[in-house]
Amino acid sequence: MKEISEKIDQLLTRRVVEVLPSRELFRQELKSGKKISLYIGVDPSSPIIHIGHAVALKKLREFQELGHHVILLIGDFTGRIGDPSGRTVERKPLTHPEVLENAKTYKEQAAKILDFNGKNPVEIKFNGEWLDKLTFKDVIQVAAHFTVQQMIERDMFQTRLAEGKPIGLHEFLYPLMQGYDSVAMNVDLEVGGTDQTFNMMAGRALMSNFRHKEKFVLTVPLLEGLDGRKMSKSYGNVIGLDEKPEEMYGKVMSLKDELIIKYFDLVTDVPQEEVAKMATQLKLEAVNPMELKKNLAFQIVKEFHSEEEAKKASAEFEKVFQKSEVPTEIAEVEIKKEKLSLIDLLIETKLSISRSEARRLIEQGGVEVNQKKIINPFEEISVEPGLVLRAGKRNFVRVLK
Repeated sequence: MKEISEKIDQLLTRRVVEVLPSRELFRQELKSGKKISLYIGVDPSSPIIHIGHAVALKKLREFQELGHHVILLIGDFTGRIGDPSGRTVERKPLTHPEVLENAKTYKEQAAKILDFNGKNPVEIKFNGEWLDKLTFKDVIQVAAHFTVQQMIERDMFQTRLAEGKPIGLHEFLYPLMQGYDSVAMNVDLEVGGTDQTFNMMAGRALMSNFRHKEKFVLTVPLLEGLDGRKMSKSYGNVIGLDEKPEEMYGKVMSLKDELIIKYFDLVTDVPQEEVAKMATQLKLEAVNPMELKKNLAFQIVKEFHSEEEAKKASAEFEKVFQKSEVPTEIAEVEIKKEKLSLIDLLIETKLSISRSEARRLIEQGGVEVNQKKIINPFEEISVEPGLVLRAGKRNFVRVLK
C-alpha cells in the first residue's frame, strides 16, 4: 500500500505542471483505489511522433502501470480542422486521407512507450467515430455552453487581431470538438501539454453539463526543440521516436547545454535524485556538459531502442564526429557521369532537394568531398568509384559507377 501511495505521489509531481481543479482532490481520488479512464488526443498533422510528445506519453504509461484504463485518441476529425492553439496564422486544412496516412504508424511509434498488449493494453480510438455523426443541431447545443468572449480572449487570437490577420470561424469550434471527445468517451482525466489547457478545460465544462461528472485535467510541460526554440518539424529541431539510433544520438549531441537537465527530467526515466545531482554538478561547473550530453544521448537511445543500440550509436558518434571518419553504414548512389559540378552532385545524390539549398550549404562550409571541404558550388568534381560526399553533419553518400 505504501509503495502504491509513493507511486501516486510521483505520478502527480514529475512531468506535471498543474492538476485541475485540484491536485489534492485528484490524489484522494487515486488513493481511494478507484481505477480511472484517461486519454491524450493526438492530431495527425504530421507522420512524426517526437520526444516532445513523449513527455505526455510517459505520464500515460505511469497511469497504465498502476492499472488505469488509458486511451490514445487519434484526432482523425479534429486533425482536419487544425488546432489553433499557439498559432499566429490559420492552419491549412488537411483531408481525411491525408490525416489517416499521417497516423498510419502512430501505434508503432507510441509502442516505444505505451503497452498495447498485455493485461492492461492501451486502447486506440478515432474521434471521427462520433464527431462525424454530429448534426448541426448537436453542434449548436455544444456551442451554447461557450461565449465569443471566451474564445476571442485567447492569446493567439488577440495577436492575430492586433496584426490584422484572419481568424477562421471553424477555429472557434476546435475546443468544442476536443471537449466533446471527453463526453463521447466518458473519461475521468485528460492529459496534455500546457498549450492545451483551454481545450481540455472546455472538455471539463462539457462533462459537467452533459454528464454531470467531474473531469480532471493534468498538464505536462512543453519541451523545447534541440535549438531552444519551439519544437517543430519546420525548424528541424525535433527527434522522432522512430528515428534510427545513430541519428537520435547525434541529434541529442546537438542539444543546447541549458536544456540538458530538462531533457533528463522530462524525456528519460533517470531517477529525479540523480537528475538533481547532475543539475548541481552542472551549476558548480564540476562536470563537462559534453559528458552529460553523451550520457543523455545514450539514455534516450537506450530507452527508445535498446542498450545495445545505444552502445553502437555512441561508438559511431565517436568515430564520425570525434575522429572525423566515414560512418560504418553509408548510403550508396550510382552515378554514370564522369564529371559534375558540386552543386549538381548534391542534387544527383539527393543530399539536397534544391539548387538554392545546395548552394547555401556549400558556401556555408557544410559540404565535404572525400573529407575535404569545398565552398565553391560550381567546382567540377571527378565522379570516381568510392567517392564520399558529406552534406551537413550527418548526411553521407558513397558514389558507385
